[in-house]
Amino acid sequence: MDLELRGLRAVVSGGTKGIGRAVAELLADEGAAVAICARDEAAVTAATTDLQSRGASAFGQALDVSDAAGLKAWIEAAAEAMGGIDIVVANVSALAINNDEDSWRQGFEVDLMHSVRMVDAAMPWLENSAAASIVTVSSVSGREIDFAAGPYGAFKAALLHYTQGLASQLAGKGIRANSVSPGNTYFDGGVWQQIEQGNPDFYAQALGLNPTGRMARPEEVARAVVFLASPAASFIMGTNLVVDGALTRGVQL
Repeated sequence: MDLELRGLRAVVSGGTKGIGRAVAELLADEGAAVAICARDEAAVTAATTDLQSRGASAFGQALDVSDAAGLKAWIEAAAEAMGGIDIVVANVSALAINNDEDSWRQGFEVDLMHSVRMVDAAMPWLENSAAASIVTVSSVSGREIDFAAGPYGAFKAALLHYTQGLASQLAGKGIRANSVSPGNTYFDGGVWQQIEQGNPDFYAQALGLNPTGRMARPEEVARAVVFLASPAASFIMGTNLVVDGALTRGVQL
């Protein structure tokens, strides 16, 4: 299937590792120009160089997505570097699961408000795009109560509500909005590797909940994100695509 991404321009937050990195790589392989951001400058430089080595036009900038001014400046710089923006992928999470005010604050600023600010900053270019698309990366924790109930689950649920609202509000402008909700996703340097090494009993318990006997790989989630972002999904709007290997049991109506 041709996803019709060649020549389109995408911004991906958290594009140096895990799901965000896999999304950026797949977009690049499909012929899109890609702009990424993350906090670690060296990692941004390395990821940008790798994307360019794939033949893609790539732009990278180090920033903390909770910095509203810095996030807006990155979007504007990315639009200038690529000649516009067609696709927004809001991917970063604070992974805040503790029930304290700082965790609630981090979840609000990073999981929810960085997504809102990305969309708002990119809107002038999305409104001028013939293939405008927004994809937010939520979580299965946003649709059922699990160990991450609290800031993480609450703001992932809010992100689903926000994105479906965007879909309804923007459909008339030809701008699509969808979400992807991954289940447990394992990668080098990721939270599940850290849990595996630091709390092996809890890791074994979490792994045991996966009927497949394993966790997702970042590229498996990225394929869902990139499909929804692409013109090949031109009539899909306001959906939440769950990619969890049958981890969750609730019926999504």
